[in-house]
Amino acid sequence: MDPSNSFSFSSQRLTLSACAWGDAAKPLVILVHGGLDQKRSWDWTASALSDRYYVVACDLRGHGGSDWVNDGDYGVMDHVFDLASLVDHLGVDRCRLVGHSLGGNIVLRYAGLFPERVEKLAAIEGLGPSPKMLAERNAMSVSERLRKWIDDRRSKSARSSRSMKDFDEALARMTRAHSHLRPDQLDHLTRTGVKRAKDGTVRWAYDPAAMGRSPSDLSHDDFKMLLGCIECPVWLAYGEKSWASNPEKDGRIAYLRNATLTEYPGAGHWLHHDSFDGFIADLKAFLEG
Repeated sequence: MDPSNSFSFSSQRLTLSACAWGDAAKPLVILVHGGLDQKRSWDWTASALSDRYYVVACDLRGHGGSDWVNDGDYGVMDHVFDLASLVDHLGVDRCRLVGHSLGGNIVLRYAGLFPERVEKLAAIEGLGPSPKMLAERNAMSVSERLRKWIDDRRSKSARSSRSMKDFDEALARMTRAHSHLRPDQLDHLTRTGVKRAKDGTVRWAYDPAAMGRSPSDLSHDDFKMLLGCIECPVWLAYGEKSWASNPEKDGRIAYLRNATLTEYPGAGHWLHHDSFDGFIADLKAFLEG
């Protein structure tokens, strides 16, 4: 399950971390993780795909082994820029993309900007705010939204990474948050998701500021326009018990020209862990179909 090699690449003066599985001569699949996650959470998916594809997973800026930004401002379009830098670094004309949550939003935006470079795209709960959330946001005045952004930005930027005395404490926290996962999943996600200090303490491997929302991000109308520019087949995956709104039920699937959707009974937001066997069978069928 371990990657065959690890490498780094540059984007906007940052050094970002990535790893790969399989033969570089095979078709490329890039996996993009979600917020407060990291590249090695894809290990099971990458291993399952590596017999047929060259699979690459990267740490988003502010996550895993990638650099943090100095000002704590992590715009979604900056992540899209990083993905474009990775594709160029790999030197391919076309690729397949898989993204989860924030990563799903990133790959959708990239495919709308560069439709000629994406053969297929799978987004796990990546369409962003639901119509209900957008309506609540739009009901606020501009000054209210900006004051809330300032408060959130200060809070997240001032928060330090949580220090835990050892790996066992981190594992216990992971287990409490995701008690439905198997012990081997919990161990792996914790082991690859922390950074160790010289004194033996561990911290989660992400910048606490990384989940802030920038007021300079794309408008919803511009995001819809980008979705309409995607030319490749798109597969959307949603968990029945997730907090994320199902776009087949709320109408957002209509923003895409050629999209299908699968909902996984009993699964939450991490459906690629919760329902791995069904998810990986469906993903393989989609990528190869």
